[in-house]
Amino acid sequence: MADEVTDSSQTVAAGQLKAFIERIERLEEEKQSLADDIKDVYAEMKGTGFGSPLKLVA
Repeated sequence: MADEVTDSSQTVAAGQLKAFIERIERLEEEKQSLADDIKDVYAEMKGTGFGSPLKLVA
């Protein structure tokens, strides 16, 4: 019985870990996509005659 509890606990923990990793991977993909979009905007800005990229302060 104790082995069953341990096995199911490990299965739940493994599932949770997998879910966390998948979420992180999706967020990393979104982050890269946003970084690419920002890079494109800077290139467009430079292409329209604005010299160096503006430093934005949030």
